[in-house]
Amino acid sequence: MLLGILVVLCFIPAADVTENKILVAQHPLLVVANRTATLVCNYTYNGTGKEFRASLHKGTNSAVEVCFISWNTTKISSNSNKEFNCQGIHDKDKVIFNLWNMSASQTDIYFCKIEAMYPPPYVYNEKSNGTVIHVKETPIQTQEPQSSMPLWIMVAVTGVLAFYSMLITMVFINYWQKSKKNIYHQSDYMNMTPRHPPHQKNKGYPSYAPTRDYTAYRSWQP
Repeated sequence: MLLGILVVLCFIPAADVTENKILVAQHPLLVVANRTATLVCNYTYNGTGKEFRASLHKGTNSAVEVCFISWNTTKISSNSNKEFNCQGIHDKDKVIFNLWNMSASQTDIYFCKIEAMYPPPYVYNEKSNGTVIHVKETPIQTQEPQSSMPLWIMVAVTGVLAFYSMLITMVFINYWQKSKKNIYHQSDYMNMTPRHPPHQKNKGYPSYAPTRDYTAYRSWQP
């Protein structure tokens, strides 16, 4: 009889531990090419807990908590580390962590942690193998600045300006040539009317010829 009681007492703790154990399974590798990642944490739990908390941790020692989600039968709440863009979603026997705007510096191994918070006993999963999230560098694409004015408009405007420039130049050259010709004709005119010496009678000079003043030709003497 005593032996039977001892056997029963030995199996009771083992059954309790098995009932409250949480197991987590993760995909080993996740390659991110568009800066967006979806990490799925599948878990199994056979306990009687009604309030849970699931969190995502970064690094081999899980030093950084990226984000978490907690839920019970009536309420769900979540929060994210300010250095990450992360949101957790609970769906039956799995928790989905969505991350976006990730950078290459956030490439690391990530671990899921599932906790049964209430009622006691408090239970959480053993550390899983984790998921390596590899974030690829996004090449920076530089675009050449595009002109706000279409090419054909620029060509048309340039052509009009060139035409008017040539027209103004031709008008100016024509006006300059005419002005130069008028000045040339005016400088060629000379009064050819004959003159006769002063104090002399008219000797063969026409009556209309004015008297020539020879004093203008005398050399100046001091």
